[in-house]
Amino acid sequence: MTKIERVEVLMVDLVPKVKRTDAIQSFVSQETPIVRIYADDGVVGTGYTYTIGTGGHAVVALIAQNLAPMLIGRDPEMVEQIWKALFYHTHATAVGAITSLALAAIDTALWDMRCRRSGRPLHVEAGGAQDRVPLYTTEGGWLHIETAALVEDALRAKAAGFGGSKIKIGRPPKQDVARLEAVRAAVGDDFEIMVDGNQGANVDEAIRRA
Repeated sequence: MTKIERVEVLMVDLVPKVKRTDAIQSFVSQETPIVRIYADDGVVGTGYTYTIGTGGHAVVALIAQNLAPMLIGRDPEMVEQIWKALFYHTHATAVGAITSLALAAIDTALWDMRCRRSGRPLHVEAGGAQDRVPLYTTEGGWLHIETAALVEDALRAKAAGFGGSKIKIGRPPKQDVARLEAVRAAVGDDFEIMVDGNQGANVDEAIRRA
């Protein structure tokens, strides 16, 4: 039986190409906790998670101090068994964001290791339910980006083969609507437009806008 020998936890601050702004925040660095799991057969699995500018060190601490020690000596092929063990071990903090992000990084690393060992891609290793998935982009839809640039990004995304774009909302409603109308007029009806308010509205406001 293959066993996990060592777990490495890193924090990397990723600087995006453009500033990221939504309805509740603006940030220029994405905290990215990274987990590397080493097995005794030499295979290494890598997983990561991310926070939007804050909280990443709490995720790293949870992994390093509470979750990583539980992995040592386990069979890395038992992905679901390990996930359940870690989930119940953190029942006092589950299913909050910090715990969920920590579990996700480890789970991703275990699946990465499993795929590297088998030599098969993830969609096959997980059962091969479908051989393709629809894609959309969210990189050009940040709230501070002006309408003309939103339109240009959506057109580039469509030309590149994406099926849609996600655009941030959170400006005054008339401005939000005008921005979305401009994008729709440019890309036509065969391109999905999604919106993301990032928890910027209370229940009544969300219902009213919907």
